[in-house]
Formats: sequence, structure tokens, C-alpha cells
Amino acid sequence: MAYEHTPVTVAGKRAVVIGGTSGIGRAIALGFAAEGADVIATSREEKRVAEVTREIREQGVETTEITCNVAERASVEALREEVLETLGGVDVLVNSFGGAARQSVLDVPEAEWKRVMNVQLSGVYRATQVFARAMAEQDRQDGSIVEIGSLSTSLSIPELAAYTTAKGGLEAFTRVAARDCAPTRVNAIRPGFTETPLTAETYAEGTHRHERIAERTAMGRLAQPEEIVGAAIYLASDAASYTTGECVTIDGGFAAGAFQE
Repeated sequence: MAYEHTPVTVAGKRAVVIGGTSGIGRAIALGFAAEGADVIATSREEKRVAEVTREIREQGVETTEITCNVAERASVEALREEVLETLGGVDVLVNSFGGAARQSVLDVPEAEWKRVMNVQLSGVYRATQVFARAMAEQDRQDGSIVEIGSLSTSLSIPELAAYTTAKGGLEAFTRVAARDCAPTRVNAIRPGFTETPLTAETYAEGTHRHERIAERTAMGRLAQPEEIVGAAIYLASDAASYTTGECVTIDGGFAAGAFQE
């Protein structure tokens, strides 16, 4: 008897990627579409939504153009209704949004702290809750939710307290949500230092930060957004049917490079 295994693919899946118009989220949205998934990529920025929607449509899959602000529950719920109407259901949710000003714990204003938490932690809660409920109401009980975290949760990067705290909460939330939302699977990806529009200035090639990161990283460089896509495809695929509550680190060996001879 020939050995059979479940293929690692999202072909035929119906996916929504919040924060899917830039950086890692955009790479995931386009990667899903290239695999044959119907994909709706969204964010707050109309122009970027229009651009990535056009690129997804060029792959020959179903999509639609809609913005979303995860800081507002009504906006997330409107997105869910549009996804259900356009795609006829939802199998995969990817939450890939973030960003925060670099400020010391001593200096970060309370308003900025609350803003970061409202988007990066409470936004994940809102989107996960809204779409997990939709997945639970479907006949197929094989939904997957992928949260995009950060390697900063296992480091102590100065002036990133609000961002790191939110991403740490995201990881804890992922583990609890995996139990509460089952059989819908909930996992997280913890990317290492990745070259995106958001990090272009902070970690630009030739800067001291870039050189130090590359020196410590086993692969000798920062990641490209496309190098995170494979993990997202696996976690969203039926091949990961017994994987939930996990946080997958993709850091090019950064954590393995602490000791320098």
C-alpha cells in the first residue's frame, strides 16, 4: 500500500489576511493566492488595499476590495460579512498588523501605550473572536487562525516596551484561544528580524543595528517577508490538522547565535 500524507497547501481555501497590504502580511496574502486560495487582503489604507487586491485578482482567484480597522469592532464585523458574502465562507484568518514608535518605558505616553494595546492586542482578540465564531457556524470544522507575533517577546529590545508587551500578550492569547476555539486551530508565528517597509529605516543595510543582527544570526542576514510565507501555508493547511496552540519561530538561527567566539 502506498504511503499517503496530507499535502501542505492552501489551494481551495478561503482566506482573509488583516494587515495584508504590506510587509509579511502582504507576502502571505500573495503567497496564498499563488497557491490557489481565494484571498481577501485588507488594512486601513485604501490605496494599498486596492493595489494588493489587483495583484491577488491577477492570480485568478476570488477576492474583493475592503478596508478594515481592527481598533473598531464594527469594522471587523463588516469585514466578516463581506468575506462571507464574497467567498461563501472562511477557512483561514491571518492577523498580521503591528508597528509602534520607539520610546523608552520612561517616556512613552499613556495614550500611545493604550493605542498600541488597542490595535496589536485587542485587535487580535476582536478579529479572532469575530472570525472564529463564523468558522464555528460552518459545516466544515477545519478552520485555522494564524497570528503574527514577534521575536521581540524573547528578547529585551530597548524602547519597544509597548510593542513587545502586546506581542507577548498575543502569544498567551494564542494558547488560550487554541483551547477555547477548538476544533478551529489557533497558532502564531514569531518572525525574526525581517526587512519590511516598517523596519526599513531602523534596520537599514549598513547601519550598526543591521550589522549586529546579521552577525548574530546563523544565516548571516535579515529575513525577507516571503521567507515567512511557508510557515503560514503549513499552519493554514490541512497538513497541520493536529497543530494548535503553537508559536513557530522563524529567525534564521538568531536565537542560536548568542555566543560569539
